[in-house]
Amino acid sequence: MVLALVFLVAYAIPIVAPGAPAGLRALCRLVQDIVWVVFAADYAIRLAIAEHRLRFVRQNLIDLAAVTMPALRPLRLVSALMLIHQQGGQKLRGHVATYVLVSTTLVISISGLAVLDAERGASGGNISTWQDALWWAFVTVTTVGYGDFYPVTYEGRLFALGLMLCGIALLGIVTASLSSWLLEKVADSTDQAQVATAKDISALAQTIEDLRAEVRQLRQTPG
Repeated sequence: MVLALVFLVAYAIPIVAPGAPAGLRALCRLVQDIVWVVFAADYAIRLAIAEHRLRFVRQNLIDLAAVTMPALRPLRLVSALMLIHQQGGQKLRGHVATYVLVSTTLVISISGLAVLDAERGASGGNISTWQDALWWAFVTVTTVGYGDFYPVTYEGRLFALGLMLCGIALLGIVTASLSSWLLEKVADSTDQAQVATAKDISALAQTIEDLRAEVRQLRQTPG
């Protein structure tokens, strides 16, 4: 997770600040290469010791993307967050807010950086600053799409497609979480009503039994 954050900073600096000193840009590229080597070695070792390698690949697609696609390496943060959730015993809804916040922030930031890197200087391109790229990523992930900024390169459109799919997925997560919360509230209210009704019936039955006992006692009393 720390290396993913380091990579994200090293990846962002040359894109956000293209006028940065050459030494700083070279240092950022070196940091990116070092992080990539660490991620690649980590993935290769875990793949080598895995009992079922094909299953390992299917279950660690984010890690594979972090190795094969440099712009997606910081998504290991989402992978680590999912691992924390799997190890925890709490309900999913307790993690949804954090999961959606971190995922949305990472997706918007990475997509904005990647599109800016692809679109800056392209013929007919209209995304030339970090502010433009961030605004484009935000309206795209929310599926609004005003159309004031749009990618013109194939690489930029590929990232746009992935961002739109991520936006639909995140919207589905929020909707499912809200629906689950509402259903649980309704179920709790129903359970409480059923408990109250059961208590009333029990009290009424006890009252009837007491009255029967008094009637039997009156019948047995002479006169």
